[in-house]
Amino acid sequence: MLMIRAIVRPAKAQEVMQGLLDAGYPAVTKIPVVGRGKQRGLKVGDVIYDELPKEMLVVVVPDADKEFVLDAILMNAKSEGDGKFGDGKIFVSKVEEVYTISSGAKDEEPVLEESKEA
Repeated sequence: MLMIRAIVRPAKAQEVMQGLLDAGYPAVTKIPVVGRGKQRGLKVGDVIYDELPKEMLVVVVPDADKEFVLDAILMNAKSEGDGKFGDGKIFVSKVEEVYTISSGAKDEEPVLEESKEA
């Protein structure tokens, strides 16, 4: 299993979540975050905003679905045209174990929407 964390513009977060839902991945964690990329923030006149608001979306998927999920995120998170600085980043990490808190049971694979499995 893989954990995919996408840091996107707040204006794009809902589009990405809808894209993931449409792709069969309804389970997403959304976290408001602030930070800056290599452009070191944003300068407007004499004011420098070095912490910009973003949304972090987290989804856990089977290894085999990595490219499918990445495509859904990229297609919905990218600004018009060739994209823009500040569109965000995607991080992919291995997930060693997953447990359901209510039952204490170890999950073998994340639960996917029925339409995706068909």
